[in-house]
Amino acid sequence: MDISNLIAIDMHVHAEVSCRCAPDLFGKEFDDAAEKYFKFQHRPTIPETIARYREARVGLVMFTVDAESNLGRRRIPNEEIAEAALENQDMMRAFASIDPHKGKMGAREARRLIDEYKVAGFKFHPTVQGFFPNDEMAYPLYEVIAEAGLPAIFHSGHSGIGSGMRGGGGLKLKYSNPIHLDDVAADFPDMKIIIAHPSWPWQDEALSVCLHKPNVWIDLSGWSPKYFPKELIHQANTQLKHRMLFGSDFPLITPERWMSDFEAAGFRPEVHPLILKDNASALLGFA
Repeated sequence: MDISNLIAIDMHVHAEVSCRCAPDLFGKEFDDAAEKYFKFQHRPTIPETIARYREARVGLVMFTVDAESNLGRRRIPNEEIAEAALENQDMMRAFASIDPHKGKMGAREARRLIDEYKVAGFKFHPTVQGFFPNDEMAYPLYEVIAEAGLPAIFHSGHSGIGSGMRGGGGLKLKYSNPIHLDDVAADFPDMKIIIAHPSWPWQDEALSVCLHKPNVWIDLSGWSPKYFPKELIHQANTQLKHRMLFGSDFPLITPERWMSDFEAAGFRPEVHPLILKDNASALLGFA
């Protein structure tokens, strides 16, 4: 990345619309419910998202979510996102997503994506994928990630996906309690773990894990900063100031709105550059 030309690095950007594969309309009710919950409609293509971030001079980490086993929906190809990142290396990195239920085949895919497509990390969503992060089913995949020295982002806390649907769409929130990541951080001390989102209703668990395990970070995506819990802001201003990361959750929240609300949310001026860019730069290996 050309860090000097970027005003921030957004660690949490979703690939929404593939330019290679037709949308999988199976399970479209999840999309409809998410649009109602988050009050948004437009789902941009991958090139549209990149163009938006380039114009804003904001770097981005983009990924899809592979939940093929639990939801029965085709994912956007990891290769499509990775190739877009390789074409925009000055301001973009790709994280891959592999359903942990794919076992050894998933681990093989991870190794191939690292070797051939230079993916910079991995994304997991325990609620949507239907697994506890500390389930040893996922450990072969973690072993590949740890060996490569790459980070992995894990959704945590409440899920807007499934919210309002009958039975929550069958999705179970228990999988995304961040305390389960404590086991992963202990068992894989060389894997950089990012707990995504303010982890309501388990915010204290996330902060405790991050304070206890030096290989854990928190990305602040998915919420406007004006709604952040006071303890989260306190820790970001003090003990955890080097392990908090800017993330928007685009397109659910725009980076412009997040950064605007961040200015007035009570973060100390000296931690602004750390959260917006410097911590991510160090985590991704640019500093």
